[in-house]
Formats: sequence, structure tokens, C-alpha cells
Amino acid sequence: MSREKEIYKVTLVGSAGNVALLTFKFIAGILGNSSAMIADAIHSLSDFVTDLLVLAFVSISAKPQDQSHEYGHGKFETIATFLIGLALVAAATGIIVSGVQKLMSWWNGNPIEAPGWIALWAALLSILVKEVLYQYTTRRGRELQSQVMIANAWHHRSDALSSIGAAVGIGLAIWLGQRWVVCDPIASIVVGLMLMKMAYLLLKQSVSELTESSLPEETEREVVQIIQSFHDVQQPHNLRTRRIGNRIAIEAHVRMDGNLPLNVVHERATTIERKLKEHFGANTHVSLHMEPIK
Repeated sequence: MSREKEIYKVTLVGSAGNVALLTFKFIAGILGNSSAMIADAIHSLSDFVTDLLVLAFVSISAKPQDQSHEYGHGKFETIATFLIGLALVAAATGIIVSGVQKLMSWWNGNPIEAPGWIALWAALLSILVKEVLYQYTTRRGRELQSQVMIANAWHHRSDALSSIGAAVGIGLAIWLGQRWVVCDPIASIVVGLMLMKMAYLLLKQSVSELTESSLPEETEREVVQIIQSFHDVQQPHNLRTRRIGNRIAIEAHVRMDGNLPLNVVHERATTIERKLKEHFGANTHVSLHMEPIK
């Protein structure tokens, strides 16, 4: 099965889980009078929206390079990750605003109805299902080297964490009595803050890639070490690296004995390129500029 189809398969499994959960959460939130559970349902809805984004962008990013995109279409996965981050910001903002409004209403003396047991059971079920989806999606994302799948997996994990917050708030509101029903909107605010943090991390990563940030220093040191592992190669310099979706690009200047025949220098450059691709992946873009030692 192709990489694109594998990503589709994993994403569709997550989508099915999200649809089932968001439906049950909305029903449980309404019947159980729980703002925390409704907030959690909105989070699951944002999960489903991001699944649709993944499905839409993966087919584009899988296209080979062409005249208009000579480095391929990998950046579309990064764009999808960016949009996932924006979806999380929107969901988190709505949840926090709603929770603060209910908290202020309670502070002004308006009663809050205690949540029901169905809301607590929905939260516990969500924790289990979303953690399973996180483990499954992140494992397959690493195997397929898909940045957008790993981002989507973290969306599953954040939903599990938000359900933990909802479960704590709902449970306290149920077990401690009417005086503690305020724990429910407080839990929804905590859920929103956790989502906001996750959104920040995803947006930071995707903006870094879209603005052509270099790869981590550790990765660049590995590149230099591989180049220097050849005894007849010296002084690698002008190293430039970046990420293009699920693959990386490496450009460097390398010096060799200027008296060597052109075919020998070319063969060495090809060997270095092959070794870099063996280490960083077959789709790694490598461009070496060979210079004579002066």
C-alpha cells in the first residue's frame, strides 16, 4: 500500500472515532448539563475538522515534483499542520470564553446546575479512545515519516488530556455537592488552556518550516560528520539545511584535490549523496558543490 493510502487509512480510523465521540459528548454534555463536556465535544469536533484537512492536503503533498514545484509538494503537509494549529486556537478560544462567562455568572450569584453521571462516563470513555488513537496515529506517523500525521496524533492526545480535565471537574462537581459545581466551568477553562498550548507548539513548528528555518544543530553536525567520513574530502562549508514537508534538503560546498579527474570527483559526490540519503531518507534532497583545494 502506498504512503498516501496508508495516511488515508490511519486518518479515516481517527475520523470514525472522532465522529462517534463528538456525537456522544454533545449528547452527554446536553443531557448531563456539563459545560466541560460540551467544551470537550467542541474539541472533538475540531479533531474531525483537522482530519478533513489531512485528507485534503495529503493527496496534494504526495504529488511528485513538477515544473511549478521543482522541490516537490511537501510544504503542503506543513500548511496542513499550520491550519490544524489555527483550528486548535479557534476551539480553545471558544472554550475559554464560554467557561469564563459561566464562571462570571456564578460569581454574580447565578446558580449552576450540577452535571450528571452521563457526562462523567463520556469523559472517561473519551480518555480511553483518544489515547488509543494517539498511540496508533503517532506510531504510524513515525513509520511513514509524516509530519502532519504526527501533528494530528497530538490533536488526539490533547483531546485525551482535555477529557481528563473534564472528568476531574465533572467528578468533583458530582461528588462534592452543589457548592462545588463551579468545578465544571473551571475544568472547561483548563481544557481550553491546554489546547492553546498545543496550538502554540504546532504553529511554532509549522511557521519555522514555512519560513525556511535551518534544521537543528545536532542534525547539521550529523551531516558534517557523514561528509567528513570520507578521507579525500575536506573542509565542508556553506552548509544549508531545511525541511520540505516529510523530507529534508541539504546543500553544502565540499573541497577535494584539484588535480583529481572530474569523473573521480563526481563519483565521490555521488557516494556522499548516497550515504546522506541512507541516513536521512531516500527522498532527501542533496546538492553538493565540489571545489578544488587551494
